Amino acid sequence: MSKEKKSTIAGEQILKTITEQLTTSLTALKAQLGDKKFNKRIKKAAKLLVAGIEKKPVKKVIPTATKKVIAKPGKAKIVKKKAAKPVSKKAK
Repeated sequence: MSKEKKSTIAGEQILKTITEQLTTSLTALKAQLGDKKFNKRIKKAAKLLVAGIEKKPVKKVIPTATKKVIAKPGKAKIVKKKAAKPVSKKAK
């Protein structure tokens, strides 16, 4: 199959799922508008929603090489330690 056929099949499936989801979620409006008007509006809304999905190409995720942090050889940091305080003797 060519790429065009695959994308249209995927687009049709997406369109069907969106129309089903909209009809189930907006059942209260169906009684007010009537079957015919409701179905037309649902189809229009689904087409608008799918239009943005189909036109955008799928981006392939290319894993970037992770940089390893290597310690640079060089001078070690000198840490100055404080001298211990002498223990005070108790007076008797």
